[in-house]
Amino acid sequence: MKLSGKAKLSYALGAVGKDMVYMLSASYVLYYFQDLLGVSAIAMGIILMAARVFDAFNDPIMGVVVAKTKTRWGKFRPWLLIGTLTNAAVLFIMFAAPPAMDAKGLVAYAAITYILWGVTYTMMDIPYWSMIPAFTEGGKEREDLTTLARTSAGVGSAIITIATMKLVPMLGRALGGVEGNAGEIVGFKWFALIVAVLFILFTVLTCVNVKEKSTAEMKTVSVGQMFKALVQNDQAMTVTITIVLINTAIYITSNLVIYFFKYDFGGTGWNNAYVLFNMFGGAIQVLSMMAFYPLLRKKFSSLQIFYICLGMAIVGYAVLLALAFINMSSVFLLFIPAFCIFAANGMLTVITTVFLANTVDYGELKNGRRDESVIFSMQTFVVKLASGVAALAASICLAVNHLQSGTDVSAADAVTDFSAGVVLAQKAGLRMTMTIIPIVGLFVALFWFRKRFVLTDAKVDQISRELSAQHAGEAEE
Repeated sequence: MKLSGKAKLSYALGAVGKDMVYMLSASYVLYYFQDLLGVSAIAMGIILMAARVFDAFNDPIMGVVVAKTKTRWGKFRPWLLIGTLTNAAVLFIMFAAPPAMDAKGLVAYAAITYILWGVTYTMMDIPYWSMIPAFTEGGKEREDLTTLARTSAGVGSAIITIATMKLVPMLGRALGGVEGNAGEIVGFKWFALIVAVLFILFTVLTCVNVKEKSTAEMKTVSVGQMFKALVQNDQAMTVTITIVLINTAIYITSNLVIYFFKYDFGGTGWNNAYVLFNMFGGAIQVLSMMAFYPLLRKKFSSLQIFYICLGMAIVGYAVLLALAFINMSSVFLLFIPAFCIFAANGMLTVITTVFLANTVDYGELKNGRRDESVIFSMQTFVVKLASGVAALAASICLAVNHLQSGTDVSAADAVTDFSAGVVLAQKAGLRMTMTIIPIVGLFVALFWFRKRFVLTDAKVDQISRELSAQHAGEAEE
């Protein structure tokens, strides 16, 4: 039985809300605590990385908990709703830190709320993506729904990318009557509340209108068995490591881009340039998932598109590095590398999720067990691990280059408190962290994936046929 349009739309809206929340945290929690509230960059980097280490234990356990869940509403929807409600509440609290706290209090506040945010996000994210193999058939239906969900997630990310630094100052002025850093602090609080409410609304629609076809045959595993299954599923491990490398590269840039505009591109109008850049990038990212990927898919295999996208991203970063040192007279010049990077990232997000979903079938054929929750718990963990590694790298960059709260940005050129030579060195450090490290990470991802990945389109079709025959034989028995 094919999925209804209502079910597809509801699932897509869930992705929009989910990634709005994720992008707000991934892109702005470092900026909020470090640049606005004055928490040490190194302290924030350690907090963000430590939270990811904690997730190494929390995420797989949550995958097992979901797999063992049996309710009248299914295996996934109860956790999807519980995780959403708690994560939305923690999101608001995290961006509502009392500014009057001292430095130690703010560090503790950031650590506690961010770790809680990660735990509650896992409660929602694992069941969301685990539902795909549970209520779709393999092949085109699964790929189409994955593409729709990833495209919708891209829309959610783009909304945050485009709207945050436009709405946050406006909310600060309207609801707090203040501007500058104080206005942004107030604005982030109310903007987080708006995002949290939308998140809950969209998830409720998903829970009401999307039902698993069947979860009765999905076997549960212990934590020990789960790690064994992941080691045995070499293709799942290949994809997850690739996702870590790609996302780390992308997240390093996304964490630093606001500092690039504020302290390097500079000037009193840096916010407008930053918003314009994000509007272009967000639009390209969504367009790449909605239009570029389907068009390329008509002529190329998913594997070929993957390599094309990696090449585009590497070229984009190389052009960005060249422009940063040659000509930054206009934000429109930065649209050239932005097109390559954002378009590649949008399509890579879709493709890697399709690859990961296909490893579930591969694992069933190889190991005799379907481990949706286990596999997708790895996706949740590795995406957050990548954000943690990227945040730590960004924090080190900010500390080494002395880009921190209280820096005056009112002059035509930012960071005016230092001599010209020091300023140039700081800017060079920021630019190279944003570009050279991601280029290296993408090359490593390319060589790792090319050497180990075997699930071509033909191989996936073959696995699907073998599983169908196997299931038919079991039904006859």
